Amino acid sequence: MLAGRRIAIARDAAFAFVYPANLETLLQLGAELSFFSPLADTALPDCDAVYLPGGYPELHLDTLSANTALKAGLHGHIAAGKPLYAECGGMLYLLDRLTRRDGDSASMLGLLPGRAVLQDRLCGLGLQKMTFPGGALRGHTFHYTRLDTALEPIARAARASGAGTGEALYRSGSLLASYFHAYFPSNPRAAASLFLPSAVA
Repeated sequence: MLAGRRIAIARDAAFAFVYPANLETLLQLGAELSFFSPLADTALPDCDAVYLPGGYPELHLDTLSANTALKAGLHGHIAAGKPLYAECGGMLYLLDRLTRRDGDSASMLGLLPGRAVLQDRLCGLGLQKMTFPGGALRGHTFHYTRLDTALEPIARAARASGAGTGEALYRSGSLLASYFHAYFPSNPRAAASLFLPSAVA
C-alpha cells in the first residue's frame, strides 16, 4: 500500500518514543523510511509524508523553537498538501506554544492552533481504540500535558475500560494529530492510510 512512498520520521532526544513494530509495519507496507532530528537538522528530508512520534519536546523548548529553518520546511510540507501524522509529543510540537511546569514557555511550529501546559499529574493513561478516516487502530495514551485548542476534534478514541472520554483526533489542513499512540500492526491498512493524501482529504 505504501510502495514507493517516502516517509520522514522525527527521531532524536525530543522524539524518542515510537513502537518499533510501527516502523516494521511501514517497511512491510513498502514505505521507504528516512529519519531527521528536529533538534539538529535544518532541512526536512525529501519525502511524501511526515511522522512525528511521541517524546519529550518540553525538555528541549529553546532548541526546537530556535530551529526556524526546519519550521519553514514543515510549513512548506503542509502547504503542499502532503500528509503529516503526529502523536502525543509530536502533536505538542505542532502547537502554537508549549509551557513547562516551571512556567518556561516557547513557541512551537504553529501548524495546529492552540497551546499545551505541563501538569503535575497524569492527564491521560490507558489503552484506547481510535477510528481514523482510514480505519480503527488500537493503542494507548500517556501524557502530562493539557491541551487548549479551539479546533473541534474529528473523532474521539474509545477507552478499553469503557469508562470516560477517549483522546481527541484533530485535523488541520493535511495533518492529523492526537495524544493517542497508535499501534500500527493492529490494522496495517488503516496505518498506511495515515501517510496517504486520502487520509486528510
